[in-house]
Amino acid sequence: MADPRGFLKVRERQTQPRRPVPVRIMDWKEVYEAQEKGVLKEQAGRCMDCGIPFCHQGCPLGNLIPEWNDLMYRHKGREAIERLHATNNFPEFTGRLCPAPCEASCVLGINQPAVTIKQVEVSIIDQAFDENWVTPHAPERLTDKTIAVVGSGPAGLAVAQQLTRAGHTVAVYERDDKIGGLLRYGIPDFKMEKLQVDRRLDQMRAEGTRFRTGVEVGRDISWEQLRRRYDAVVVATGSTVPRDLPIPGRELDGVHFAMEYLVQANRVVAGEQVKRQINAEGKHVIILGGGDTGADCLGTAHRQQAASVTTLAIGKQPPAERAAHQPWPMYPTLFETASAHEEGGERTYLASTVEFVGENGKLTGVKIAETEFVDGRRVPKAGTERVLPADLVFLALGFTGPEPAGLAEQVQAEFDERTNVVRDGYYMTKTPGVFAAGDAGRGQSLIVWAIAEGRACAAAVDQWLMGSTRLPAPVAPSDRAITPL
Repeated sequence: MADPRGFLKVRERQTQPRRPVPVRIMDWKEVYEAQEKGVLKEQAGRCMDCGIPFCHQGCPLGNLIPEWNDLMYRHKGREAIERLHATNNFPEFTGRLCPAPCEASCVLGINQPAVTIKQVEVSIIDQAFDENWVTPHAPERLTDKTIAVVGSGPAGLAVAQQLTRAGHTVAVYERDDKIGGLLRYGIPDFKMEKLQVDRRLDQMRAEGTRFRTGVEVGRDISWEQLRRRYDAVVVATGSTVPRDLPIPGRELDGVHFAMEYLVQANRVVAGEQVKRQINAEGKHVIILGGGDTGADCLGTAHRQQAASVTTLAIGKQPPAERAAHQPWPMYPTLFETASAHEEGGERTYLASTVEFVGENGKLTGVKIAETEFVDGRRVPKAGTERVLPADLVFLALGFTGPEPAGLAEQVQAEFDERTNVVRDGYYMTKTPGVFAAGDAGRGQSLIVWAIAEGRACAAAVDQWLMGSTRLPAPVAPSDRAITPL
């Protein structure tokens, strides 16, 4: 335990400082600054001897949170990163991008602000990289087994690293020109600079993982060819089919999916040339959807110097505090202010989008109405329609599942009612030797779940190939109990 009386002596929750808004919207660097060591020690010391650390239950990875809080309190950073890496392959990703369900489960959070778990986590890994404590862990001996991992997001990378360390030969296939999936091209640099991805990939290459970019499986190479070439195949393509909004005016020039916009912006920030880039400079922007993707569009539009940005959400504004039906230690739905929301723009709730308005094929506005609830359905309220001026609209309404890309025909994969790949309790699809991990099988979810599923899927693959495994398996793909192989 860090400090037996720490949570009594330091009652204030102090998170990482953010750079001033007028400064940070002029560049694409990360919003957060490093926490001062004295403050970090105090915050880690607030972790209490709660007996049963519910933060373990709240974290899909089962992170050993009290242990590394104690180690950081005692300035033992090297031991802390060892405990953190024991359950999490990529804390530099989760420490920046995860919404921290562990903090919602913190016992201290019952009657005080929760421990700043996410802040301590990212401080541990940043120090580890600065001190060169993150080194390759190459396997002691190699097996004769080969595995293809399709998709290089957090789930695919976690699968690949775990199986490489188990001694298998692993090749990661990525259709883009660089490895990282949405970590590379979907997450803006102001949330996570791509240095974080690149230096982890350097470690993985040194360990023996092989990467194949610019290869779209199902088109450039068939799934059947992969099955013949490798002993096992892991589908980790993510949930990338965006949810559309088929209302009048959808075809107008100026209405785009959010990810189309974000990918282009990230490529430009990386120094690439993008033809006919969607640019918000000087334009009135409306974002449909109030989640993380919408916030990423908001921050990007600010940095492109949009004339105005409005975020519309069809539902009610979430409460500022826990609702009665979401008691501790459940993860509550709360009204949150992301860094992008601090930078400007309007947020409107109970706004139903009725029509996209335009002239000569170009978007000029969005007709909205107040949302009312009829028989449990959210519908536009008659007589409340109005038109908001808009030059650009970004649809940030979530994703509906993975792209089939030959899975159904070449692998005979089945899809459930949510269009996710069906797999059994060991992450295997209907086809023996073909597994699915992360959002491709789970549906759109958190980065921490993607890594957890990647680690568990790797253990299942290793078990299937070798008859036993020493790899940890933190989660099953469903809530039902499973019997070990």
